[in-house]
Parts: sequence; structure tokens; C-alpha cells
Amino acid sequence: MVLARRAATGDEEAIGKLLRLLAPRARAVVRAIMGAQHPDCDDALQLTLIGFVRALPAFRGECDAAGYVSSIAVRTALAARRRARTRESRLGPPDETVEIGASSPDPVAAQRQKEILRDLLAQIPTEQAEALAMRVVLGWSLEEISTHARVPLNTVRSRLRLAKEAMRRRIESDATLLEELEVES
Repeated sequence: MVLARRAATGDEEAIGKLLRLLAPRARAVVRAIMGAQHPDCDDALQLTLIGFVRALPAFRGECDAAGYVSSIAVRTALAARRRARTRESRLGPPDETVEIGASSPDPVAAQRQKEILRDLLAQIPTEQAEALAMRVVLGWSLEEISTHARVPLNTVRSRLRLAKEAMRRRIESDATLLEELEVES
């Protein structure tokens, strides 16, 4: 907290130390949301760290700095996925890449399922996607999400319910998604 307060005042040494401490956490969150092989991961990480430094003066210390940067990383990564999706709809998808070492018996199918779910996350309203990503990807409790999003606990519950319903409707309406996700309707 002391380092974050010093950084918030513009202390460049404190900012540098804080970024070195928090960059690995931000990178992990961005990769979890976007997929480690996504071509925009590095850009999203950079935007996360820039956003974090710009947001430091507003940091009230209600959570730790790692949680604060994680919240920013979730929002930034989701926005980057949305931009990439829009770009792909205009230009077509980039060459397929496969993440090596997936834990599924079929690593290609497992990677494809992750990509589908990440794309679905980018299709639902931002507040719902953020809540779901914080809960599922980061493993945060409802209370932690409430604190970081600065909304009541019941709002978090509602956002999670709506996000799950939206994703379920989207999956159930597309036979290809059902098949690729191996979901029984």
C-alpha cells in the first residue's frame, strides 16, 4: 500500500517498482482472458499497465494493488477481445494457432473450446463479462468482485446469472457451438 501511495503521487521510482511487481499478475490475467497465443496479448498488457498507472491517483486502497491491476486487466483484455472480434468480422480470422501442452486428451479441441468460450465472453455485456471472468477465470469470491467492481453483492449475483444465461442461450442456439463444446442440449 505504501508503494502504491508513493506511485500515486508520481514518484517514478515507486511506479517502476510497482509495475515490476504487478506486471506478472497483469500478464497472467490478460492471457487467461484472451488466450496465451492471442496476437493482441502484449498490446493488452501494455494498455493494462498504462491504465493502472493512470488510475493510481484514484486508488483508494480498498483492495490490494494486485487486485486493482487485475480488475483493470480484465476490462482491458475483454475490450481487446471485442476489438479483435470486430476486426476479424471485417477482415476474416487470423491463421489458427494451437497452444501446446493443453491438459485435454485432444489439445487442439481443448484449445478450440477455450477460444469459443473467450469469444462468447466478448459477446455479452461488459459488466456481465467482467463479473464472469473475475469469478471463473480469476476465481474471485462474490465479495471480492463486489469490492473491485464497486457494486452491491446482489448486483454481482445478478450479473453472473445474466452472463451465464446469455452464454447458455448463445450456445444452445448454435448447433456447431454445441458440438464443438460437447454440450448436451
